[in-house]
Amino acid sequence: MQRMMVPPRPDWQSKFEELGFSFHSMEGGYWSEGVCYEFSAAQIDHLEEVTQELHEMCLKAVDHVIANNLFARIGLGEQAAEIVKNSWSQEEISIYGRFDFSYDGKGEPKLLEYNADTPTSLYESSIAQWVWLEELFPQRDQFNSIHEKLLDAFKAVKYRMPIVSKLYFSSVKEHEEDLVTVEYMRDVAAQAGIATQHIFIEDIGFNPEASKFIDLDDEAIRFLFKLYPWEWLLTDAFGQYIRPETITLIEPAWKMVLSTKGILPILWEMFPGHTNLLPSYFDVSRLGNSFVKKPLFAREGANIELVREGRGITTEGGYGSEGFIYQELKELPAFDGRYPVIGSWIVNGMAAGIGIREDDSPITKNTSRFVPHYFTD
Repeated sequence: MQRMMVPPRPDWQSKFEELGFSFHSMEGGYWSEGVCYEFSAAQIDHLEEVTQELHEMCLKAVDHVIANNLFARIGLGEQAAEIVKNSWSQEEISIYGRFDFSYDGKGEPKLLEYNADTPTSLYESSIAQWVWLEELFPQRDQFNSIHEKLLDAFKAVKYRMPIVSKLYFSSVKEHEEDLVTVEYMRDVAAQAGIATQHIFIEDIGFNPEASKFIDLDDEAIRFLFKLYPWEWLLTDAFGQYIRPETITLIEPAWKMVLSTKGILPILWEMFPGHTNLLPSYFDVSRLGNSFVKKPLFAREGANIELVREGRGITTEGGYGSEGFIYQELKELPAFDGRYPVIGSWIVNGMAAGIGIREDDSPITKNTSRFVPHYFTD
């Protein structure tokens, strides 16, 4: 694994904008043109194997949490627990998730967290870096079958839907990255033969007399892909009406179990000493004076405290009221003063590719940059 400097493509910005990748330069420069990471085929094979194994472990963890009623322990209340149980028993379909690894190409990939509900950087990982590869390194390969597996996933969704049904796709207003991601997913669903429509979260209503969620034309929303966290949905005004008979949501409710960082101590309890897990606990007493403190629910590196030999750095944010977990400190490797985190995608139940975000600090934040990759034999 190496960080490489490569020639920037002429007019790469306009090329991306033609593809719909409009936020390539947000926050002063999100896409890293002129740099990439090179892997060996063996490293990629190992990342794929680890991702698949962790996915299977996570499914066992969901079953374990439900069977032992551990919802309160991981920050989920009674309503969430009931919805999760029903979703799991109905074997509702999951489209995707993203494992975040600390990995330097030499040691074992270590799981930092699992973005199971609303993972971002999907379009960049699936489309943008593939286009970059074809233009600059057509003789190389890339760990990236995300698009094909997304298509298979939506074909499975279509099989579960009545023929006349429509799948709505929703995101919050005035968030360009979310809109691009959702529109990409909607396009893939359309390619799978599903009738689709976009609606902003803020525009979804509820008709109490008919017990149905509705769009702006008062049409029923029966199936919804939402790039909006489950824990937010359940605290919103209409959250009390989310029931199996009113609406089917993607990602499914059982992914709530995996979207809380409380799943990290659960995994460590179930698979102690696993080579790709970090020791994680609900209290700090077993970790000494070097650890990472993470809120049960948080996004984009907010409210993280990284403590090294008793001295810490902290990120700001509004999370943490539900509680925290503590994870053994495993710092990201440094390449040319940059700290990459490997985002490894699971799509339709299969390892599907990676995307890399790097920062100038050991904590990956919403200002971190996306870097493409390739691998060689």
